[in-house]
Amino acid sequence: MSSEKAVDGAVVWFRRDLRAHDHAALYHALKAARRVWCLFVFDRDILDPLLERGRRADRRVEFIRDSVAELDAALAALGRRHGEPGVRLLVRHGHAADEVVAVARGLHVQAVYANHDDEPAALQRDARVRGELAHAGIALHTSKDHVVFERGEVLTGAGSPYSVFTPYRNAWLRKLDAFYLKAYPVEPHAGALAAPPDGFAGPLPDLAALGFEPTNLHELKVPVGEHGAAALLQDFLPRIDAYAEARDFPAVKGPSYLSVHLRFGTVSIRTLAREAWQRAGAGSQGARVWLSELVWRDFYHQILHHHPQVVERSFKPAFDAVRWEHGKHAEALFAAWCEGRTGYPLVDAAMAQINQTGYMHNRLRMVVASFLTKDLGVDWRWGERYFADHLNDFDLAANNGGWQWAASTGCDAQPWFRIFNPVTQSRRFDPQGRFIRRYLPQLAALPDAVLHAPWEARPVDLAAAGLVLRRDYPAPLVDHEEARQRTLQRFAVVKG
Repeated sequence: MSSEKAVDGAVVWFRRDLRAHDHAALYHALKAARRVWCLFVFDRDILDPLLERGRRADRRVEFIRDSVAELDAALAALGRRHGEPGVRLLVRHGHAADEVVAVARGLHVQAVYANHDDEPAALQRDARVRGELAHAGIALHTSKDHVVFERGEVLTGAGSPYSVFTPYRNAWLRKLDAFYLKAYPVEPHAGALAAPPDGFAGPLPDLAALGFEPTNLHELKVPVGEHGAAALLQDFLPRIDAYAEARDFPAVKGPSYLSVHLRFGTVSIRTLAREAWQRAGAGSQGARVWLSELVWRDFYHQILHHHPQVVERSFKPAFDAVRWEHGKHAEALFAAWCEGRTGYPLVDAAMAQINQTGYMHNRLRMVVASFLTKDLGVDWRWGERYFADHLNDFDLAANNGGWQWAASTGCDAQPWFRIFNPVTQSRRFDPQGRFIRRYLPQLAALPDAVLHAPWEARPVDLAAAGLVLRRDYPAPLVDHEEARQRTLQRFAVVKG
């Protein structure tokens, strides 16, 4: 069989796909090459800016490092099952473009395989790698893996990309069939996995070697790696039927909590979409809604592919004329938002959640984004960057899409005149204040009736709760109704 292989040697470059199963690039390499080595690079182009901003404790780096360790073990196990006990994941710490070329040259391979990454910086990196590999006579092959449908796979009848979600979802669902959800069968072809030459593998670096330090990731019991993703999925599937109702309440165990695993590819999108599609077909409303959330993810990825300018500017150019708050006043408002000092309990509890855990419930992401842009009048790009720094599951396409949705500057966005009331949201989605009390214990003794708006509490309620406003908890940063009127005036430049 080896004589039928297209090339003698190949490298699989793992990026945002840290698993050994149902992996497009790995499958294609194993099918094509007689010998296959696997590589992961801790990319200094990504890590160095974190260190320069003082983010030595970054949960994502720890999540990736531990998931890479599990990937190394999974590849070794695949090798042993196929009679090759020395299989290891090659791990490098450097500039990815340099390291990939150096490893490919050092192993004398004819091809490098990787999965698509459509973020602008990743596309620039891959273009450089492709060129340098070509100079060495080595091909770079990339495959779709991170989404169900990518780039130009779902287009309008006129052949243009969708900019409104509902027709995109309808077209996405019409196109979907079992073929697109099939797993890539890695195991039958894993006999091509090869042990690295002596001295070529090297040890897996620990956090300190990368310049980072441990976080509270394990204290928070965040599952990592492919096994962690599988455990979360098995925990979620018995709850999926209730997802449509439970997903909006932050104190309820409603979400799948798989977003960080989708971000780093420790679970295959095909696995999740297949489970949702089959259960939705059997009548589960919860599965139907969860599948729709996965479609949103594809939607934002294709928006980023077709409209990369959204990284810096509004999807709708007219909204670049909106004048946001600026100067020291804006900086003070933004600092209060970041630190959970707005005086609106649901907003402040949500910011405490992200700051303490790196996670924020999806309903709360909408609430805090609306509050920053519509109540405080602060540029959505400031909030987007804060989420980019603090979310474990930060994904450029989804983060940008979500922020532009909330700010009303994006595709299929919330109308600019529809403004979330943070108190109404609080009373509706955390009615007993369970979430607020968890993250703002200083408010725990307030009655439910005033917990969502402490400034409305009677002196007797405050005294009974042992709470002194402005000392133990801030007064509201803004009056919501007055802020709403300012927002309507702010967006008047785009009327019509």
